[in-house]
Amino acid sequence: MLVFVQNKHGEALMPCKPRKARLLLKAKKAVIVSYKPFTIKLLYGSSGYKQAVNVGVDLGTKHTGIAITSQNNVLTKGEIELRQDVKSLLNTRRIYRRSRRNRKTRYRKPRFQNRKRPEGWLPPSIRSRVDNTFFWIDKFCSLVPNPNLTIEVGKFDPHKMINLDIQGVDYQKGQTYGYYDVRYFVFARDQYTCQVCKKKNKILKTHHIVYRSYGGTDRADNFITVCTDCHTHENHQKGAIFWKWMNEGKKLLRYKEGTFMNIFRKRVFTKYPQAEITYGSITTPRRKELGLEKSHANDAIAISGIELIHHNEESIFKIKQFRKKKRSLHEATARKGRTTKNVTCKRNLKNVKQLKGFYLNDKVRVYGQVGFITGFTGTSMAYVKDIHNQYIKKSNKIYKQVNLKDLTLISHNNNWQYEQSL
Repeated sequence: MLVFVQNKHGEALMPCKPRKARLLLKAKKAVIVSYKPFTIKLLYGSSGYKQAVNVGVDLGTKHTGIAITSQNNVLTKGEIELRQDVKSLLNTRRIYRRSRRNRKTRYRKPRFQNRKRPEGWLPPSIRSRVDNTFFWIDKFCSLVPNPNLTIEVGKFDPHKMINLDIQGVDYQKGQTYGYYDVRYFVFARDQYTCQVCKKKNKILKTHHIVYRSYGGTDRADNFITVCTDCHTHENHQKGAIFWKWMNEGKKLLRYKEGTFMNIFRKRVFTKYPQAEITYGSITTPRRKELGLEKSHANDAIAISGIELIHHNEESIFKIKQFRKKKRSLHEATARKGRTTKNVTCKRNLKNVKQLKGFYLNDKVRVYGQVGFITGFTGTSMAYVKDIHNQYIKKSNKIYKQVNLKDLTLISHNNNWQYEQSL
C-alpha cells in the first residue's frame, strides 16, 4: 500500500512509495501524522504536482468497499466492517431500565419534550452505520487531492421481492394481511410442516428463532413452525437444534437490508451532492471486463471508473468497528430481603477496561500472530481475536485465554481495528 502524503500546510498530495516515505522520515524531512492509514506530513515546500484521482465506494449494510485509483493504477483498496449489535444492545438496556423502574416503583413526572422526533431522525442502529460509513468516506477523500467520488447505491422494492405481481392497493397490505394473527401466517408460510422433522399432520407450535431474552422480536421473520414432538426441553438446551438456529443463524427470507439501503441512498444524495451515482447493474459487467473476482474491494475498483488496470495494489486493508464500552449491570436482579442500599458491589472483574498496562482493543502480537484484545479474565489473562473474529489460542490447548506475559504490545487503538494484509 502506498503512503499518503500531506504538504507542510496539511493539504493532501499524491501518495508515495513506502521506500520514499522511509527516506523522508529518516532525513527528518517529514513526520508521521497518522498510522491508520499511514500518512506523513512534509516539513519543507513541495511543487504540489497532482494527478486526477478517483475514489470508488461500494455501499453495503454490513461491509463497505473503498478503492482509490489514478491513471489506471490502483493506489489502495479494502473494506470496512460496521457493527451490527447496536439494536440488540439497546433492547437489553431497555429491558434492564424497565425492570429497574418497576422495582423502585417511584412516581415519575410526565415528560413531553421527547414526544416528537426531530426532522431527519433515524433509529440508532441505522444512524450508527450511516455516520460511520460517511466518516470513512470523508477520511479517504481527505487523503488525496481533488478526488472524484463515485458511489454505488441500491434501490429496492421489498414488496416486489416478496410478490412480483404486486400493484396498487396491495402495497398497503403486509405479509400477514388476511390471516387471523402472525401465528397462522407462519403456519401457512411453512406449509404446515414441522421444520425439524419435516412432517405434516401434527400439532404445530410457533418457535422464536432468537429468544425474547436474547433480544428476539415477535415479528413473523423470527418465528418458525415446529411440532409438539420436537418442541421439547432437550431441543432448547445448549448445543441442541434450537440453540444452533439462534447462534448460527437460521436463514429465513428477510427484507430489512433493502429498506436500509433505500434510507442510505437518500442520505448519500444529501451528503454528497457532487458525487457521481452508479448502480450494481453497471458495476457487475464493468468488474468482469476488468477481470476481477467478486469482492467489496474489487467492486469499489470497478465503481471508481478505471478503464484498464496497469498496476493493482496487492495489499488489502481491513477496517472493523469494535465496541470498547463494557457495561456491568450488576444490579439487574435485585436480591430479596434487602433493607439497606448496596454500596459495596464492585465492578465485574471480567468487565475491566484495562489490566497491567494492556487496554481493550490493543493490537498485540502473540504466538506469532497479530490480534486484538477483546476482554480480560482473572488477574493475568486476556482474550485475543484476529480481525476475522477468530480466537488466537495456544497450540494444543482448548481454553481461549492467553497470558499477558506472552503478549507484545504493537499499539493502543480507539474503537477501530485496522490491518493490512496481502
